[in-house]
This record gives sequence, structure tokens and C-alpha cells, in this order.
Amino acid sequence: MTRSEAWSGRVGFILATIGSAVGLGSIWKFPYEVGANGGSAFLLFYLAGLVLIVVPLMLAEMAIGRRGRGDPAKSIAAVAAEYGAGRRWAAFGVLGVVVSFLILSFYSVIGGWTLRYAWRTAWSGLPAVDPRVVQAEYEAFLASPVEMLGYHALFMAVTGAIVARGVAGGIERAVKVLMPALAVLMVALAAYGVLEGDLRSTLRFLLRVDPQYLTARTAIEALGLGFFSIGVGLGLMITYAAYSGTDIDLTRAAIVSVVADTAISLMAGLAVFPIVFAHGLDPAGGPGLVFITLPLAFAQMPLGLTAAMAFYVLLFVAALASAISLLEPLVAVLMRRMGWGRPLAALAGGLACFVFGLATVLSFSLWSAWFPLGGIDAFARATFFDLLDELTSNVLLPVGGLAIALFAGWAVPRRLLQEELRLGPRGTAAMTVALRYVVPLGILVLALPWFFR
Repeated sequence: MTRSEAWSGRVGFILATIGSAVGLGSIWKFPYEVGANGGSAFLLFYLAGLVLIVVPLMLAEMAIGRRGRGDPAKSIAAVAAEYGAGRRWAAFGVLGVVVSFLILSFYSVIGGWTLRYAWRTAWSGLPAVDPRVVQAEYEAFLASPVEMLGYHALFMAVTGAIVARGVAGGIERAVKVLMPALAVLMVALAAYGVLEGDLRSTLRFLLRVDPQYLTARTAIEALGLGFFSIGVGLGLMITYAAYSGTDIDLTRAAIVSVVADTAISLMAGLAVFPIVFAHGLDPAGGPGLVFITLPLAFAQMPLGLTAAMAFYVLLFVAALASAISLLEPLVAVLMRRMGWGRPLAALAGGLACFVFGLATVLSFSLWSAWFPLGGIDAFARATFFDLLDELTSNVLLPVGGLAIALFAGWAVPRRLLQEELRLGPRGTAAMTVALRYVVPLGILVLALPWFFR
């Protein structure tokens, strides 16, 4: 491993893992998922899923990555060979790379939205106070595949350019700028929301448990968001940990990353919901919550233009940091399997994601009336984008997580976890129990109702 293909130290690695976790899932998706699923009930499921399922999986991926020293497929194959497990386990590493590719294909499209709104706000200011004008502008943008395509291409190009510069010179250097900027913007926007919005209604919404939302469906959505937000089940942490030296404490890095992601998600709620409630808007406004309701609210508030610009820059920064981590596993595989240099692998991987992302772009315009699984009641009104989001978040990510748990818990000895994670006997025993029983059972219990709905 060359110096350019390794983290320079603990700070760079931790910031990269935080950047991977803190993305659109934390800031864009978290508020509208909480709003659509009853507030505190969803939040309780989300936090429980992080502690019982997501953190053990993240630690397992990191242990496999540092021991295997490669992309997800290579690392799993190397660890399996070291301990006499079947090489077929490597197939789940391949699955993780495929899923990260699928997610990035539509993630880049949404990332393009953040670019467009940041530029639109800076250039033209906030829209009129009339909700119909804001809604019409949003719908016109979605109905314009050419405009959406342009921002999708720009976002993907920036992502590819950073990854092409290598681990230390590209990814690490970028996150050392992006993460502090994100933290400052997030704290400022949360403070703005608390001071200018309806904090009492927000706390009531987030803290009051509504029994009607204590359902398997809410739990599945919460777990899916946890997988999507933190990025477990994809092999992202396998790839990042493969570049880490033995001086880096993987357990501490994982805990810091999850705590940071959770804090950012909660601050996003404090930035968004006080404004929503202060203006009588719908907290269950769906994906358009930050692109329709918030511009309307910002237009009616003191310093609204400054807050709006900061918010969309924040979204772009978060999206970019996660997009980098989604592209890296694919680039690592292309470098190993094709023998390409990093710039060519980044170009090919980025171009492939861009091309496949065209389907998501069209889902909002020319294909908006096409429902591929319209004959199935549960998906009667689901577009290609809806299905792709559902498939990756609620099916493939849990499947990948289940495979990692079974591999780390049963196929390899517990000393792998003890040595790579620097756990004592009790910590190793707890991790083994979690990976063998708690994580698989939790995933199966939560996922099975999805298949029989």
C-alpha cells in the first residue's frame, strides 16, 4: 500500500468515517422520515437500531477491512482464506459494491438538487411567499430532465475528481475541509431554528410517543434509514478501514462517527422542524420538505436569505462527503480487477454512476407516470426511483448487513474482533453475541414483514 493509498493518521480516518456517515441521510432524509413516521416513535426505533445493529456491523466491517487490506470482495476473501472459511463469502463483498453503485446513481441526482438550490438562492434570492409559486418552481425543476441532468453531471464530476486524487491527497484532504465546515453550518442553522421557530412544538413532536406508529413498518423504515445513513451493509467501512494503520483505534473511530452522525441528524431536526411548525407547515412533507416548505419559511423570516444559502451549502457538503465514500469501493475494485490507475478508475466509475442515474432523472419527468411494478398493490404508484430507493434501503442493505454479521460472528474466530478492535474478553464476547444473534435476529424480525406486506 502506497502512502497515497493510506490515511495520514487518526484525524483523517475519523473525519472520513464521519463524512461517510453524515450525508443526505442525516440532513435531507432524516427530517422527512421522522415527520412521516410519527416523530418520537420513529426516533426510538432509529436509536435502538443504531445501538443494537448498526454499531456492531460497522465495527465488524472495520475489523474485516483492516485485516483484509482491500476492497470489500478482496478483504472478505482474504479473511475467509486466513481462517479457512469458504471463499463464496466474497460474493457479499461484491453485493456491497453493487449496492453502493446503485445508491450513488440516485444520490448524485439529489446531490445535484442541493447544488441547484444553493446556486438559485445565491443568484436570485428567495422565492415569493406564495406557496403556489414555490411548489410550481419545484415541479418545473423536476419536470426539466436537461436541467436536472446538468446538476447531476456537475455533482458526479466533483465527486470523481476528489476520489481520483487518492486517499490522502483527495479524500482525506477534502473531508478535513468539508467536516469542520459542515459542523459550523449545522450548529448555526440549529441555533437559528431554535431562536426563530417553534421549539415547543418541535420538542413535543420529537419526544411524545404516538402508539399508532409503534409498528413493524415504522421500525423497518427506521432501520433502513440507519443503514442508509451510516452506510453499513455496503462495505464502505471495509474499504476505508483497509487504508488504516494499526495505530488507529477502530472502535473509537466507529463510536465517534455514529455519535457525530446522530448529533447532526438531531440538529437537522432542530434546524428544520421549528421553522416548519412556526409556519403551520406539514412535517410529513416528504422529500420536498427541504425544497418546498423551507424556502417558503425562510422567505418570511429575519435573515432568511442568509440562512437559506447556508442550509443548501450544508446539504451539498454533506452529500459530497458521503458520495465520495460511495464511489471509493467501486474505484478500488476497478483498480484491482482491471489494473487501471486511480484517475481512470474514478472516471469510469463516475461515468457509470452518471449514466445509470439518468433513470432517476427521468423518473421525475418523462417516466413519472411509469410504475414498473404497477400490478403489485404495494408498489402501484412507485416510480423507478421509488423502487430503487426502497430496494437498496430496505432490502439490499439489510441483506448485506446480515451477511456481514453471519460472516464475522460465525465464519471467523472471535480473535479477529479482539485483535483488530482491541476489545477485552467481555467486549469481544458482547460483540460475538451481537453479531451471532442480536443483529441477525433483529434484521430478520424487522425485514420479514416487508416481504409479506
